[in-house]
Amino acid sequence: MTLYFLVKYLHVLGAIVILGTGTGIAFFMLMAHLGGEAAFIARTAGVVVIADMLFTLSAVLLQPVTGGTLMWLSSTAVTERWLLTSLALYAIAGLFWVPVIFMQIELRDLARAADRSGEKLPRRYFTVFRRWFLCGIPGFGSVMAILWLMIAKPY
Repeated sequence: MTLYFLVKYLHVLGAIVILGTGTGIAFFMLMAHLGGEAAFIARTAGVVVIADMLFTLSAVLLQPVTGGTLMWLSSTAVTERWLLTSLALYAIAGLFWVPVIFMQIELRDLARAADRSGEKLPRRYFTVFRRWFLCGIPGFGSVMAILWLMIAKPY
């Protein structure tokens, strides 16, 4: 096994973790939300926050390291358009992902408070959930586009 292959494997694995965790988090948060039960939302959001910090954050930090190493090992110029586009999309994904982390924490806390008090989910919960959902579209879409660019290298 060459160093290039090992680093490429780690880079692809990181992309898979980002996509898989993002898809799983979106699915489970949406299902909990649709159920409307504060206790279930609180438990789900609690696990989601941990998963995002453990898996997504690790992969997000790994990607630039492995990507930069792949560039160096393959003598790929940072000025290649597919790579510049990927880097711009990575920044866009990050700009949407970072606030989502804080939204998930707030959703968890709002659901926990509603569960403890026995009251309905507050209006703020629904406002934050809509923002969370809307941020996921460009954030996840950017990651999907990056994956395509990594594979196709169209220009």
